[in-house]
Amino acid sequence: MPYFVYKILQPLQLTHMETQDQYRDARTLVRRLRKEQPAAEGVQYRMVFANNQAEAEKLLSRPPDERVIGED
Repeated sequence: MPYFVYKILQPLQLTHMETQDQYRDARTLVRRLRKEQPAAEGVQYRMVFANNQAEAEKLLSRPPDERVIGED
């Protein structure tokens, strides 16, 4: 399963940035994007491990208390 990297603006606007096959590549990309983006602008960069882009967006759209770790 690939890692999907998203830019998140409030109120919950998800923008797919890139898809990576390796965790290390996705982590490096997210860290670079976070470093380049000033924190004051309210932009978040997140990566999620999912079967496809639709599942990734569904996981990122859930409120934090509803996120499930593992199988649904």
